[in-house]
Amino acid sequence: MRNMKITTGIFILVFLLTNYQISNGCTNFLVTRGASVDGSTMVTYAADSHSLYGELYYQPAQDHPEGAMRDIYEWDTGKYLGQIPQIPHTYSVIGNMNEFQLAIGETTYGGREELASQEGAIMDYGSLMYVTLQRSKTAREAIQVMAGLVENYGYYSSGESFSIADPNEVWIIELIGKGEGEKGAVWVALRIPDGYISGHANQARITTFPKNNDENCMYSPDVISFAREKGWYNGSDDDFSFSDVYAPVDFGGARFCEARVWSGFNKVASGMDKYVDYAKGIIEYDNTNNYATNRMPLWIKPDKKLSVRDVQNMMRDHYQGTELDMTKDVGSGPFAMPYRFGKLTWEVDSVQYCNERPISTRQTGFSFVSQSRNWLPDPVGGILWFGVDDTYNTVYVPMYCGINEIPESFAEGNGDLLTYSETSAFWTFNKVSNFAYLRYSDMIQDLQKVQKHLEDNFETIVPLIDKAAEGLYKKEGADKARNFLTHYSVNEANNVTARWEKLGQYLLIKYLDGNIKKEKDGEFERSETGMPVYPHFPEYPEWWYRVIIEQTGDHFKVRE
Repeated sequence: MRNMKITTGIFILVFLLTNYQISNGCTNFLVTRGASVDGSTMVTYAADSHSLYGELYYQPAQDHPEGAMRDIYEWDTGKYLGQIPQIPHTYSVIGNMNEFQLAIGETTYGGREELASQEGAIMDYGSLMYVTLQRSKTAREAIQVMAGLVENYGYYSSGESFSIADPNEVWIIELIGKGEGEKGAVWVALRIPDGYISGHANQARITTFPKNNDENCMYSPDVISFAREKGWYNGSDDDFSFSDVYAPVDFGGARFCEARVWSGFNKVASGMDKYVDYAKGIIEYDNTNNYATNRMPLWIKPDKKLSVRDVQNMMRDHYQGTELDMTKDVGSGPFAMPYRFGKLTWEVDSVQYCNERPISTRQTGFSFVSQSRNWLPDPVGGILWFGVDDTYNTVYVPMYCGINEIPESFAEGNGDLLTYSETSAFWTFNKVSNFAYLRYSDMIQDLQKVQKHLEDNFETIVPLIDKAAEGLYKKEGADKARNFLTHYSVNEANNVTARWEKLGQYLLIKYLDGNIKKEKDGEFERSETGMPVYPHFPEYPEWWYRVIIEQTGDHFKVRE
């Protein structure tokens, strides 16, 4: 029987590295055709960063002359990295989905510090996604394109997990650079079995993998030999674990990253309670290889097949109802705020503590749920359900992959993090969210009513749009269908933004100065003379008053 050890602490260095990678943390879930209600493949992505503006990128299809070059800029910083040759024709891309319904998401896991930089490298992880979308039609092709790009031009970023889905298959690929003095990256890609779902959130998750199964597994030829050369592994090929060698899981990797995957899985599958200790950062290690032994599986089978709405709701999570629920302690304040401002970790009396890092977080620039459907023509079959700001508070709007114009509300250049724009969805949604933080438990209910109403309408209308667009495609051609879908998607994005602006006005009126206006039949109530009816003066909860008394004693006591 193997000796086991339980880790309950963490080195300061690991905390620093974890805080760095989590500051830009993202969350992905991957859904195969057999795990979805209608046979769609789906990928989710939350682009979480305190320095990322929420906008919908657009690259039209283009022909390029011989000798044309493409500039590469680091996605996170805008830093110019170099040029690569263009190919003769590139495909159109809406956000993270191209015209062939191919979708790509990512999460950064960091990995071994000595592999984090590579002199002369050109391809960062963001450019790798968007260049690949312009050059690939299928998930398998995308994997080969990504591998070729990093091999030819070097890999500029640290370790990365990618979700790749086409209308038929869903793959996860994990990749890390070779460090200084080397070129390229080592990587492993696995096809998610049909009927299953997977996920990743800033922690490498691929462990052992089959070596002679080209249908379901691809990997770089030196993925094991490179680790041997570096002295990081000396076991058998069969026992080689990509994650445990190149990005071992630690307290931060489990508590801040894997816990998000656990929480998403827990929403749709029974039996996840046995991994709750692991999600809390209690890790068991094998003394032989120093592998973590109580990890979650890379993929699970959900209890029932999932709809787009189910998957959208997987992305709306604050660990509610679990041991990690942050609304159950005094830190949530009197109005059950599920967020904590400041850094992920904090210190009191030389002891380090942490905040939870849920899927839904305030610093999300944009998020999406991609839906690829093989029974429809490509321009109609691919939908990027796109939203800005926190996943819990956003509205997912259908952006068809065949559209040829971006809505003003989502457009690049319509404001930025230092420039407010009245027509920007990002600023409109953030304005509502930041106001809701003041009285969260009450305002979130008003917000969710509007959110549900809008998304219910999409659930009803989109099948009709699909049918109409498919008919146009067959009778009058792709251009007519694309124009029809563009008109629909653009209008809906701008309409949702306008509706959210009205929601913000409603919340301001209703909760002005900490009071709550009275309502009747969906309108603010007025007296017979037209004056506003006197508002409610809601009390703080009793437990909050008790905390004040515990801290202040008789200071506020009313005396005779």
